[in-house]
This record gives sequence, C-alpha cells and structure tokens, in this order.
Amino acid sequence: MRSSSWCILTFVGLAGTILLMGRCTLGTGEQELAFLNLDPSVDYVGMETCRSCHANVYDTYIHTGMGQSWGRATPARSDALFDQHALVYDSASNFYYAPFFADTVLYVREFRLQGTDTIHNRVERVDYIVGSGHHTNSHITSRNGYIYQVPITFYTQEKRWDLAPGFEHGTNSRFSRILNTECVTCHNHYPKHVAGSENKFLSMPEGIECERCHGPGALHVKTKLAGELVDTSRVADLTIVNPRRLSRDRVTDLCQRCHLQGIAVLQPGKTFFDFKPSMKLSEVMNVFLPRYTDSDERFIMASQADRLRLSQCYQKSESITCITCHHPHISVKETGRSQYNQPCKSCHSPKGIVQCSASETDRKAQGDDCAACHMPPSGSIDIPHVRITDHYIRKNYTKKYTDPKEKGHFLGLKILTKTTGTPLEMAEGYLALYDKFVADPAILDSADAWLHQDAIQVKDASQHLERRMSVGVHLQFARQQYSALSGLADSRDTIGLDGWTAYRIGEGCLHMRRPQRAATFLRRAVSREPYNLEFREKYGLALGMLGQVQPAKEAFLWVLKEDPSRPLALTNLGYLHAISGDLTAAEAYYRQALKLDPDFDQAKENLKALLAVKK
Repeated sequence: MRSSSWCILTFVGLAGTILLMGRCTLGTGEQELAFLNLDPSVDYVGMETCRSCHANVYDTYIHTGMGQSWGRATPARSDALFDQHALVYDSASNFYYAPFFADTVLYVREFRLQGTDTIHNRVERVDYIVGSGHHTNSHITSRNGYIYQVPITFYTQEKRWDLAPGFEHGTNSRFSRILNTECVTCHNHYPKHVAGSENKFLSMPEGIECERCHGPGALHVKTKLAGELVDTSRVADLTIVNPRRLSRDRVTDLCQRCHLQGIAVLQPGKTFFDFKPSMKLSEVMNVFLPRYTDSDERFIMASQADRLRLSQCYQKSESITCITCHHPHISVKETGRSQYNQPCKSCHSPKGIVQCSASETDRKAQGDDCAACHMPPSGSIDIPHVRITDHYIRKNYTKKYTDPKEKGHFLGLKILTKTTGTPLEMAEGYLALYDKFVADPAILDSADAWLHQDAIQVKDASQHLERRMSVGVHLQFARQQYSALSGLADSRDTIGLDGWTAYRIGEGCLHMRRPQRAATFLRRAVSREPYNLEFREKYGLALGMLGQVQPAKEAFLWVLKEDPSRPLALTNLGYLHAISGDLTAAEAYYRQALKLDPDFDQAKENLKALLAVKK
C-alpha cells in the first residue's frame, strides 16, 4: 500500500506541472517528464498483457516491421521461394548452400562438389527468421541456446537467395558468426540472456514488443487494475512512457537506439538491455559512424536517424521527429502517402500554395509526392539487393548511388550520441571500428593518438585509469603486440580485470609461449565470462601446453557439451588423446572436426600425422 500510495501522491504532486507542459512533443531545452516506470524496480509484463486492454493497437502493430522483426522459422513466417533457384554458390570458399523445408522444419545444406561427387555435406537446422520480409529474411540457428547466423539470406525485393550481408567477398564465416546482445536487442524484444556469455539465451521473444518504446509496464498495469485512471487528453500518465510527450532529443534517442546502426560502444558497467525510453542514449552507449568524402551519397541501411539529422528540415525545426511521419503502430505498407507528405506541406504550403521549384507537370507526374522527390529510394552500402528510403531530405539529388565498390576517402569517426566525445571515448570508437568493420592499421593509429591525448588530460581517478589500461590492452592486442601484453602480465595481477582484458593479456602470453602466465589470465577471463566458449577453449589450450592433460580435456569437453560444433575444441581434444596414446579416439575427433570444417588446417595436419604414425 505504501508503494501504491507513493505513486499516487507523486502523480498528484506533478499534475500542475503536467498541465503546463504536457503537449505532444516538447521543444528543445524543456524539462522532461519524470516517468515512474523507469525505476529499476518496475518489471516488464509482455505484449500479451498490453493486448488485454489495447487490442486494437495490438492488431495493427503485429503487422509492422517491428512486430514482424523476429519469428520462428516456419513456412508461414518465411517470405522465401523454395524452387530450383534456391541455391547459393560462394565461389570464394567453394561451398554451395541449399535451403529446404522438411515438413515444417527449415534446414540449410552446405555442400562441396568435386566433379559430380559430393565431398562435403553439412546440414544445419534454422530456428529463427529475422526480418519482416519488407527487405529480407535472414536465418538463425540455435545450438543449445547459442545462436549463430546462417550464411544465406532471402532478399525479398529481388526475390532471390544470396549470401547474407557480411558473408560476401571471401568473408564467409559459415555457421560460426555469433549474434550477441547488441544484434539481438535491435532486431528483437529483450530475450533472457545467459550472463557470462556472448550469444547464449534461455528464451527468445518473437518480435519487438510494446515495452521497447513505452518502457516496463508493471506499474501501469498495477495502477489501472486498481482503478487509478488518467485523462490523457489533459495530462500525462506517468506510469507508462508516451513517446509523443518526450522532447525531440529523447524521441530521437529512442528511435536511434536501433535505427542508428553504427559502431556502438557501451559505457562502463552498462549492457544493451539497460536503455529505456526517455533516457539519453549516451547514458548507456555511444554510437559512432565513419565519415567519408562521399558519405552524403552512401549510407548504411539502419542509419535513418543520422540521415534525418543531416537534413535542413530537421536542423531548422524544433518539432520534427521520426514519429512526425511514422505511426509506430501501423505498417509502412498500410500508411498512405499523405501521412508522409502532410508534414512537408505544413511548412512549405503557406496559404495552401505549395512552394516547390519543380514544374507543375513534374509535380503531377510524381503525384505531388514530396517524399518521392526529396527522399527517394536508394541502395545501402552494407545490405545488397535492397532499396530503402533515404531519410536525408534534400532539395536536389544530383548524384545517385551506383557501384558499391567505389568508395570515398576516410575523413574520420564521428560520435553521434553527444556533441563531443572524450579522448578515451574516441579511442574506444576507433578500436570498435577496427574490430567490426575496417581492419586498417591507420584506424589503430587514430585510436593510439586519442589514447595518448587522454593520458595527457587525465592523470588521476583510479576507475578512469583502469578503463584506459583496458583500452591500451585492446590496442596492443589489435596490433598483435604480444610481447608487450606478455610483459604486462608480469607487472600486474588479475584483480579487477574484465573478461576481455584478461583474455587479451592471456592470448599475448600464449603467443609468447608462456602457458603458465597465460593460464592465470585466461582463468580470470573464464571466471568473469564462464559461457564465453572462446575463452574456455584458449584456457584449455594453456592447460594442455602445461602438460595438464586431464584438466585440458575437461575444458574442451565442457565446450562441446555447450556447443558440439566447435572444430577447434574437437581438434585439440584429438591432440590430447593422441599424446595420451588413444589414437582411435584422436582420429575420430579429427574427422569430426573436418566434417564440420573441411578446410580446418590444424585438424588436417594432425590427422595426416596420426595416419602416418598408424601407417
């Protein structure tokens, strides 16, 4: 009762303020409403609970791109064609991919031919389909809760199968590309993530739900069931976020949480689950985008927020937001063109006369469709075979997107979640750019320069120094400066190290053939992130190098219990059995690794050596 009464008292105490500022969208600089459901104690309730009162909204929302963003891989969910053209060949890796349904289960077969003989055959089940079908259907496999992207995507606009984005041009990672919390929390509602893992989940929702834009709903449900109703035509209901009552900056942050797919770097101690509507995005993460000399014309698919902010319409207005044109509860397929054009005419049609430099003939040819001329569809540089609306509103489009191989010169990295990033934040951004997109040593030089600038500016604050040390370790690891990492292992202990920093120092020691120190730091990495399978594999390797055969075997067996499709763990287990004299078991492990990856060199070399011993 005390908690409930406190909520009521708080609401009453704020009512006078709400009456003064509770209009649809706040102007820049106005005070934000203090929504009560942002308190950490307020739980999520799920979309079905929302449906019980808002069935009409639910019925339209589930057909939107967000409502259809993620689902089970069923025939009804798939937009793909499964005819004779459902075959993809990756010439760089010499693998074919054939998707097929067996009853209601979707599979992808990977195979390799030598003449007319099949010399490699691997079949993986597809568990989830990502994408509403407006542009693509991508495919996800789950192995004991660890989720990975499948190498092929169906591109619905061209009705064709091809390699998935990021798997082309010799970068096919096959069935090992993890989908971590960054990926999943943009493409789906919040799943139940296994702490200490990158990509293991206990449960997986099916589509983005109401509370991603409105915040946790438990308090709202509780007060409504208690009969505490609010006339939202007069005042705001502070038990649930209404995005139309947020300031423009907070609306933009809410949308660009997912519609600004740049280089995301979490703030210390934050996760991708921590952002809630009406928060500043920079409280949880910073997002960066590389700028090139031709960035005006070339853009990635999920960069709508950035493109809109480049527009003079946005810059010269204090009211335009994403929801000026988009109704989040209604599919873009069902939204009439007038919904998009009316905001244009509200500024550019004084006294009902359209101010447009185009001739009346040209305007009529376009149906007086402002967006068709000033926001034309275009290709993106990261997703092939799609055309999307460019949200950079311009008077003239003098140049069209053409050859994706053509690229302008790199100008630098821009932080988009705040006006200016600190030197340390910029260093983190450049390192993330190197890791995820641009493996150019010059990018690391920029990270180094920013890190050096931070060292000059900030000389105390232990937490900041620890963060800087982690960034420095990351930089040395990216530059493969293993000797420096190994030397660092002698000068400090593992206390306070996060999992990735401990892992990188341990890897440096492994490369310098110092398994004892490597084991110390890799043990720390495993203790911080016990379900990170890469950490545990490297820890097993260090134990094996120390001659601790049985503990090393146990480490690799633990990995394979979690995910049986790990060629590295299988190969190392084979080696440990070989040196223990069990050649039969060793051969079986090597062959199992090669069945998963016929190009895994270490398994091939080990098997050849074993067969030579066996004559």
